[in-house]
Amino acid sequence: MSEFILKLFVKDYRDTGNPSVRAACAVTAGWVCIACNILLSVSKFVIGLISGSIAIQADAANNLSDVGSSAGMIFGAKAAAKPADREHPYGHARLEYIVSLAIAFLILTVGAALAKESIMKIIAPEPVDYSIAMLSVLVISMLVKLLMGSFTSNVGKLIGSAPMSAAAADSISDVVATGAILVSSLLGYFFKINIDGWVSLAAAIFVLYSGVGIIKDTISPLLGAAPDKETVDELKRLLMSYDVIIGLHDILIHSYGPGNTIASAHAEVRADCDILATHEMIDMAEREVGEKLGMLLTLHMDPIEVDNDKLNLVKASIAKAIAGIDKRLMFHDFRMVSGEKNTNLIFDIVVPAGMSDAEADAVRDKIALAAKHIDQSYRCVITIDRDYLGIE
Repeated sequence: MSEFILKLFVKDYRDTGNPSVRAACAVTAGWVCIACNILLSVSKFVIGLISGSIAIQADAANNLSDVGSSAGMIFGAKAAAKPADREHPYGHARLEYIVSLAIAFLILTVGAALAKESIMKIIAPEPVDYSIAMLSVLVISMLVKLLMGSFTSNVGKLIGSAPMSAAAADSISDVVATGAILVSSLLGYFFKINIDGWVSLAAAIFVLYSGVGIIKDTISPLLGAAPDKETVDELKRLLMSYDVIIGLHDILIHSYGPGNTIASAHAEVRADCDILATHEMIDMAEREVGEKLGMLLTLHMDPIEVDNDKLNLVKASIAKAIAGIDKRLMFHDFRMVSGEKNTNLIFDIVVPAGMSDAEADAVRDKIALAAKHIDQSYRCVITIDRDYLGIE
């Protein structure tokens, strides 16, 4: 169904690397959701007023808030597709996250209002006129919301859209909420049991929980979440497939919204290589891997001595000492500078992202002491690096 609808309204809908195509897919999904939510809201308001069910009226209000959410989704998609400008050189794609937050707060507002009304109905319950029409509307609503959730989820995965994922989660929460109201309506219709207020309160709590979950999922990329492990592993695999690259370190990946990723890495090459030929290969790797992964990639070429037996021996002993201190630690850019009395061991240590400055300084002191135990002439000159990938 998702592909059929997108084919009708979006040319080349699979070309999601094109910002205009992404925006068109999101706008199409937004209008489909608006149409469905308006129909559901009107139907539930009518049935809720006729029957006197506060739970169904609250569910209608929830669907009406979804219309606003979908409108916000359309606005966010169009705004995020705006090209980069002087004030925003990295584009406007993060506006999608702002829209997701707005949707979440709208869901929380509806949930709070629903909870308040539910408590009033629990304190002072009123009779509800249960009917086949009411039950039918609720069943149809659940089916429509299931289809909407599937549709927005598929579109969200296709274009990598946070608001789409939020809308899909909202649709599923609506199915659960409406399902609870259906159960209470069935109990009222067949057994004359009125738990309208209690079921409405349970639905409100679920709606609030859904809103909080969307906020948590959205704030993380806004703050600068670590890249997923699959992306990092694929970047490493592709870069290491080039013969001139013998190692990688200092990998940084920044996301400025869906389809807008900037990455950099230090590519280790042989110190005795043909510098011009190697540089040409590094440029090729930048271009080819960047295009394949859909990111702007920059590589820094780091020359490494590989045939210095003495250096390799010392490096291996230091590696063993570091592993004995903390297996999470990594090091790179290892060099030796010998003097009359001392030998400087110069290298960078990569510490986990959560490690404090005091802990990092303590690690540096332990490594320096371990090096002294290997040879009293060793003096460590260590630069502390942070693991910005968040993957241990």
